[in-house]
Amino acid sequence: MILLTLGVILWAAAHYFKRLAPDARAAMGNRGKGLVAVALVTSLLMMIFGYRGAEFIHVWSPPSWTVHLNNLMMLIAVFVYGMSATTGRLRGKMRHPQLTAVKIWAVAHLLVNGDLASIILFGGMLVWAVGSVILINRSEVWARPAPGEVKKDILLVVITLVTFGLMTAIHAWLGVWPFPG
Repeated sequence: MILLTLGVILWAAAHYFKRLAPDARAAMGNRGKGLVAVALVTSLLMMIFGYRGAEFIHVWSPPSWTVHLNNLMMLIAVFVYGMSATTGRLRGKMRHPQLTAVKIWAVAHLLVNGDLASIILFGGMLVWAVGSVILINRSEVWARPAPGEVKKDILLVVITLVTFGLMTAIHAWLGVWPFPG
């Protein structure tokens, strides 16, 4: 559990570094980008191995219907995440699509996982994403981009469905069947 917790903390610290210590980050120049990238990869590995190796400590029992809600929320999360890259009509409808997608992802997984390691991982990522939105909103003025073509939004829907299918296949391959059975 310690490795998982430290991974979540390192993830947040690496992301917050630029916002909370901008002078220190700027003084590092391009070298700072590499250090932050190493910290992020390290934090991901710590979270993955920490979560996989964590002892199962039961906290609560999620109702069976939350699996359906989780899958719907995950489909929405993939779509919202993709909005950050679209140049279609949806561009500019949401200020923080990637962070919003992380929040949806985290809540979806908190709904179906009632163990302590899941609460640390998904709850920690939810807290990080909320904090990131607050820090960004306080430090930057947002210029809403102009909407683009509708056909790009249709492409986003197709990419979302393919990505969701791949994600569920990876979950199944890892031994976690994401659908009610």
